[in-house]
Amino acid sequence: MSDVYEKVMELAKRRGYVWPTSEIYGSVAGFIDYGPLGSMLKRRIEQIWRQFYVIMEGCYEIECPTIGQEAIFIASGHVKGFSDKMCQCPHCNEYLRADHVAEGGGVNGASTMKEDALSSAISGLPCPACGKVLGEVNVFQFNLMFRTMIGPGSQRVGYLRPETAQGMFTDFPRLLRFYRDKLPFGAVQIGKSYRNEISPRQGMIRLREFTQAEAEIFVHPAQKQHPNFSRYREYAFPLLSSVQQQKGDPPLMMTMGDAVRDGIVANEYVAYYLALTHELLVKIGVRPERLRFRQHLPDELAHYAADCWDAECFSDRFGWVETVGIADRTDYDLKAHSGESGQPLTVFIQYPEPRREEHRRVVARMGLLGPRFRDKAKAVADALEKATFSEDGANIRLDGQDLVIPPDCYEVRDEVVEVQGVEVTPHVIEPSYGIDRMIYAVLEQRYDEDEADGEVRKVMRLPAAVAPIQVAILPLMTRDGLDTIALDITKKLQEKGIMAEYDDSGAIGRRYRRQDEVGTPFAVTIDYDTKETGTVTLRDRDSMKQVRVAVSDLNSTINDLISGMRTFSSMV
Repeated sequence: MSDVYEKVMELAKRRGYVWPTSEIYGSVAGFIDYGPLGSMLKRRIEQIWRQFYVIMEGCYEIECPTIGQEAIFIASGHVKGFSDKMCQCPHCNEYLRADHVAEGGGVNGASTMKEDALSSAISGLPCPACGKVLGEVNVFQFNLMFRTMIGPGSQRVGYLRPETAQGMFTDFPRLLRFYRDKLPFGAVQIGKSYRNEISPRQGMIRLREFTQAEAEIFVHPAQKQHPNFSRYREYAFPLLSSVQQQKGDPPLMMTMGDAVRDGIVANEYVAYYLALTHELLVKIGVRPERLRFRQHLPDELAHYAADCWDAECFSDRFGWVETVGIADRTDYDLKAHSGESGQPLTVFIQYPEPRREEHRRVVARMGLLGPRFRDKAKAVADALEKATFSEDGANIRLDGQDLVIPPDCYEVRDEVVEVQGVEVTPHVIEPSYGIDRMIYAVLEQRYDEDEADGEVRKVMRLPAAVAPIQVAILPLMTRDGLDTIALDITKKLQEKGIMAEYDDSGAIGRRYRRQDEVGTPFAVTIDYDTKETGTVTLRDRDSMKQVRVAVSDLNSTINDLISGMRTFSSMV
């Protein structure tokens, strides 16, 4: 269906999944509202994510503010480098993402081009907004963070966070103590992030406010063998490595064990979370044939990353869309925050047996440092421990200045000491999920049309685990006590935590179609046989088949179907 995007978004707006925000004032691009069903779908997907990462992986969840002080984002590199290349159409004055204009015009490698080259590349291309040829335009960098001030009349700069990860890095000392000072351990966070996108034109795919679910797994830099790798060693799915991309080859079906053995994936940790992500996305409703994992090309890979892969979902409208990123970020983040804050972000790893090692110790002569450096003498003495030495003395950096401390101000001693262990800066494995993109992928890929009773039937074939309404309770008539029985069944299902909706509006066939369209996987019809036999009709959305089930067994049957412990086909 070439027009599936329009059909999905029309259904989403009409049935309460997603709609433009503040429509009565004229909606703003890059922002959306989740309606009643969309909010429920989102919560169910988030809970499945928690089931994988919090329950199964043991990564406890934390919650940090969405506004951070400037120092956080200076350390992370966002203040200096979190920018996109922008230009302005000289005809309609619309601001445009220059590399997206270039890519839309068939220019390869636009994301890595310099400003001048990009300006030349797009000069002959049409503006996406007005359609006129751009001509000569100035391409420049635009920082995507939303800037704010913290406190009234304050000069303290803050930013709305562009990702959830930084809070987990700045909380590292607290998390380390929580996890009893042992590696590996992980922390997760689900929450809002903000990016002031230049020209978001892709609906749910590119938002200015969006929900991220990120995990930061802190591991020993020399021990990247995942303790539970056997779980996914034989798990296979399509991998599109950087080598395959450069050759123009298609994705290759591989097990994770083979991918690590052959050096396609950097280590077991990255491979483990690639497989976990594949399993999770399929569980929420992404179709395996529309899912692939693409490795970053050499010119895409961040300088600090050992490996990085994107889980991409195929969209009829947008092509392959990055939905999840899984990266080995090495020790970049912790070292960056340690350098900016002055706080050590390391883990003490105790040796099995103490070791005797030769150490060079620098002993400051405070009697000479005091008169020369006064109140900075203690800081100079501390800095001498990390100094480099030359003929002129010890070279240190203090308060942003390079200083040379004369040799008479310190003594260098070579000693043999007993060492109990070593301080290491952990490496970070980061799976980062775009919840909104996951939701769109599920909505588009699960939308379907077939024929029922001579009419087109629109069906949202959502897995029962994520469907907003899990079962519809439909009395055949609202008289003769059928409605009373139906209401009692609805209440009992709800008491068991099942989202059951009572619906008595319209003919039974119309009610089935309405529930099919919103994705309700099961429907229970209460008819006159119910009063005589104590059974109801249980209908399956996808096959439209029906079976009779005893009212006394209904709660457990519905619960088993939703959890996947039982299939409807096994009951027919």
